[in-house]
Amino acid sequence: LIGQYAHGNEPSHHVAYMYNYAGQPDKTQELIREIFDRFYLPKPDGLCGNDDCGQMSAWYIFSAMGFYPVNPCGGEYIIGAPQIERISLALPGDKTFTVVAENLSETNKYVASVSLNNKPVTDFRIHHTDIMNGGELVFQMTDKAKK
Repeated sequence: LIGQYAHGNEPSHHVAYMYNYAGQPDKTQELIREIFDRFYLPKPDGLCGNDDCGQMSAWYIFSAMGFYPVNPCGGEYIIGAPQIERISLALPGDKTFTVVAENLSETNKYVASVSLNNKPVTDFRIHHTDIMNGGELVFQMTDKAKK
């Protein structure tokens, strides 16, 4: 548990992203790092929940890329904090969507800025069409919480 948050209870996976809606993205970013550090460990009991339907893995992959479908049928993804420096998704039509986390480190867990195809992301969301169109999502990471 993190307070009353139980990450192993899969229906509550979106909760970590709710701080964005309250204007406190730094709390989302802190919580995501804590979840990665505490509940996804490379050991026999390193997963805090039952991944029988793949939700634990889905949360991990989306969150590692830096975004999550809080409302999976809404067509938007909420910005979090990437946990890997670079990933590319091969898309239909020979398109690629690449996510880059510049300056990512153990201490640089906060997002200073995000750009999509060299345009600032001023909201805390991107859309499914943004991904399917291909391009590049770039996170500038820092050790300072942006309030």
